[in-house]
Amino acid sequence: MSNLSKLEFTALEILGNNYLPWTLDAKIHLTANNLGETIIDGNQTSPQDKAKAMIFLRHHLHEDLKREYLTVEDPLELWTNIKERFDHQKLVLLPKARYEWLHLRLQDFKTVSEYNSALFRITSELKLCGEKITDDDMLEKTFSTFHASNMLLS
Repeated sequence: MSNLSKLEFTALEILGNNYLPWTLDAKIHLTANNLGETIIDGNQTSPQDKAKAMIFLRHHLHEDLKREYLTVEDPLELWTNIKERFDHQKLVLLPKARYEWLHLRLQDFKTVSEYNSALFRITSELKLCGEKITDDDMLEKTFSTFHASNMLLS
């Protein structure tokens, strides 16, 4: 019985602060459970699959959001309502992530591990906002932030 109340990932917060990772997690879990089509426009999914998707989505919402969307019975409608409400998070997160990327310097961290953690967190945020960050971009960013005394000429 305790397995029913276990969350597969963090519930969507009331203010939507975790909206971007929440949507990614929700899509992955719905797809893994063969319910990904339920949140796509024009889907022809069965009522049973829609019900399963609703149970799953509602289970991963903050209690106040559950109450707010209590009358919504279609997973696509719920998904669309949540997207309309919180998709602006990209507009909030993107300038912050760009600023952090611009000011990210290896020399500001005590260890390479701390730098890598920050680098991957920032690149993940940029990618969630639709920015294209390649491995070459990350390498260039790292190399360009080395202090001049650490550079070797070959």
